[in-house]
Amino acid sequence: MTISKPVFDRLGLSMWIGAFLIVLVLVLWSPDTRTVLQAYRYGSEEFLAGRPLYNIQSEMGYLYAPAFAALYAPLFKLGPQIGGLLWHVLGFVVLTFAAMRQVRKLGGGELTWLLSYGLFLALPMALGAIRNGQATILLTGACWLLTLSALEGRRAETFFWASLAIIAKPTAIIMLLLAGALRPRLIPVLVLAVLFVLALPYAFAPAGYLNDQYRDFAHMLTSMAVDNTSHFVPTDFTAPFTAIGLPIPEFDATIVRMVMALLTLSAVIWFDRKLEQGTEGLAIFLTATFYMCVFNPRVEPNTYAMIAVPAGLAIALLWREEQGGVLASVLSMALFLTGLTGVERHVHEFFYPWFRPIMVTFIACSLMWWFWARARDKVANEGPVAHG
Repeated sequence: MTISKPVFDRLGLSMWIGAFLIVLVLVLWSPDTRTVLQAYRYGSEEFLAGRPLYNIQSEMGYLYAPAFAALYAPLFKLGPQIGGLLWHVLGFVVLTFAAMRQVRKLGGGELTWLLSYGLFLALPMALGAIRNGQATILLTGACWLLTLSALEGRRAETFFWASLAIIAKPTAIIMLLLAGALRPRLIPVLVLAVLFVLALPYAFAPAGYLNDQYRDFAHMLTSMAVDNTSHFVPTDFTAPFTAIGLPIPEFDATIVRMVMALLTLSAVIWFDRKLEQGTEGLAIFLTATFYMCVFNPRVEPNTYAMIAVPAGLAIALLWREEQGGVLASVLSMALFLTGLTGVERHVHEFFYPWFRPIMVTFIACSLMWWFWARARDKVANEGPVAHG
């Protein structure tokens, strides 16, 4: 670590910000290149015109809740360049703020190095989603801040970040369920956030129109969950088996997802009770993003941007606490190189869609094992940690 610290004390953070500035230049130069913002603009345009948002015969297109169309409407009115630029800034700032807040809670020394090195490791895997302007970036930051706020019992912050996360993507409900399990007294706040998001569009559109949109939205989500005939190629835990010609039946895959959901719940509760304050938030969010990436049936390669930054910070923490070592070195290379597989087209095609779920499972499980060992040693030496 004494060798890498002077190199990464500022370099990683500089590369993180520099890469984002390049993205902003590309957005202003060519706002419709390599972006998903056309779907967001389409949703807002249809919402403002009172036209149907969803094509339930297609698995692509606008796939977000009506509240997202209302949120993006002001950006849509600003045009593809300025609106796109502000959207990119929003997601990037929220995610970076979440990482900075997490690092402050970890405490100890070398906090700048922790943040810088973690962001450096995460950059290759996160940059594609940042460049495309995907809501995954906003979702990650909002869910992370929701986790930290909920663990501290901050009701107003929990409500705000829960609302923003749900607006960004409906999959945020997984994080809300985990937060409710960890802090049951916040369940009314989380329920209120869901109701607020559902009611928000009614302030901007007629009730009859929105009732129809919610019905189509629910139908679309249900059909995507059970339809195996679509052209969408999932990149979840089933992808490696599909790649070798042994596809997992949907019923069996659902059973695996349910079992892993229970294991995820058990793990985050254990981390919350046994790990020291500050570290438990990172371990919990890493575990949650692992489930949301590997066991979500609608996962695509850029969805793995969710786990990139928490994994990067966890590896940096491992490196600091263990003074380097084989595990920290291997995980650093694994995370960084896994992100690079999406840079070149031929490499991407070779590793798509089976490689990322395998590597992310290896990285996340190794880090969760280290957190578990760390908590076990702490319990053996000092006794259990009580959380208020």
